[in-house]
Amino acid sequence: MQTWKTFLIALSALLPMVNPVGSALQLLPLVGDAPLDVYRNLARRIAIDNIIFLLIVEVLGSAILRFFGISIPIVEVSGGIVIAGLGWSVLNRPAPEPRPADDPSRKVPVTADDSRFVQKVFYPFTFPITSGPATVVTMLTLSAHASRPTLAANLLAHAGIFAAAVVITASVFGCYAYAPKLARTVAPGTLQGIVRIVSFITLSIGVQIAWNGISALTMQLVGNVKH
Repeated sequence: MQTWKTFLIALSALLPMVNPVGSALQLLPLVGDAPLDVYRNLARRIAIDNIIFLLIVEVLGSAILRFFGISIPIVEVSGGIVIAGLGWSVLNRPAPEPRPADDPSRKVPVTADDSRFVQKVFYPFTFPITSGPATVVTMLTLSAHASRPTLAANLLAHAGIFAAAVVITASVFGCYAYAPKLARTVAPGTLQGIVRIVSFITLSIGVQIAWNGISALTMQLVGNVKH
């Protein structure tokens, strides 16, 4: 039950942050008109890097907070502001202009083993396109909240977070591997509408996270004043 509850919370928090469909749209112009096997190879490499990256953040998140003496409410306030700011910026970003088919920037190598692709697998394809600052802040917050008094409960809670990261990364792989088909299937206006909706959800999640932190800090302040 604890694992399932943590999984649902982590999935609902991380999915808008990673935004597989929106991230695939950002990846598409960077890779260009490459064959599907190139996208599949890149998707596999990015998925592996992404799951390792999120696992490291999850495992070391609480230790990082303790090392710097940062409390969970402070992380919630600062992280919520960052997430809300990112959601607001994407929500108000103008729609990109379509580029002509003969645009030189769309010409890419025919193999994903090219060093220009391999060198970009982690940066910028994995970070920040797939898992950006908002995702890192969300993982830190989830990791801090997953701390439990007993080892068994702690492991179950973190297992739920990791399972959510695996599911989201799997969806990233699917969107990236078939990004060209996705772009051809869905109309540009529909894609922009999806991005706007997800951005609004991101903004709302950021405000909620920040409010949780402010509420906790307010309760601490009231408690200190009473004593």
